[in-house]
Amino acid sequence: MDTSISIAIAGRNPDTVNYENALRSLGADAFTTLDPEQCINCDGLLLPGGGDITPAFFGQHDHGSRTIDTQLDIIQLQILDLFVKWGKPVLGICKGLQIINVHFGGTICQHIKNAAAHQWNGKDMYHYVYHIGCSRTDFFHQLYGSSAFVNSAHHQAVDKLGRDLLPVCQAHDGTIEALSHASLPVCGVQWHPERIMERGGGELLTYFLKTCSK
Repeated sequence: MDTSISIAIAGRNPDTVNYENALRSLGADAFTTLDPEQCINCDGLLLPGGGDITPAFFGQHDHGSRTIDTQLDIIQLQILDLFVKWGKPVLGICKGLQIINVHFGGTICQHIKNAAAHQWNGKDMYHYVYHIGCSRTDFFHQLYGSSAFVNSAHHQAVDKLGRDLLPVCQAHDGTIEALSHASLPVCGVQWHPERIMERGGGELLTYFLKTCSK
């Protein structure tokens, strides 16, 4: 991979070390920032996992959210808005997927019914996710075909989809596990590819970097 590809990770150090290491292992110049000015010349944006989004940002009261960081949410949404306006690639991971959904007007289920099968329990949970629909052009089908075995560490999920966002795969219980934008180079996954690099995660991050090099 061309080391000239620069990826901004919108988060707080040291919470983003795994993402930096994963992207750098693929040859990218990845750095963590919460300064929009530092993102101007970047080729792509990665929105990392983390705590839950402030419910007021999707029109709800708090009824099950955990580890909220409103200041971080505001900055992540601001930086995402810049990359959307610039038309540059964005990849959301776990909370990052949910940030994308909220940005485009979607909502979040603050505690899914089947949380025990998805949430962190001292370690990642693992399960299959399945391609949705007939399209073979989305990133999930291109990379994995009809299904993939992924890791999971979340208790929240997409509820109402945001404008122009398309679901591309789901878990057995119907939880949306990945989405993409209908026209922009924006996508997100509910799992953590940076923690399963040798089991499909590397392919996803490589795909993202290729979109950033176009």
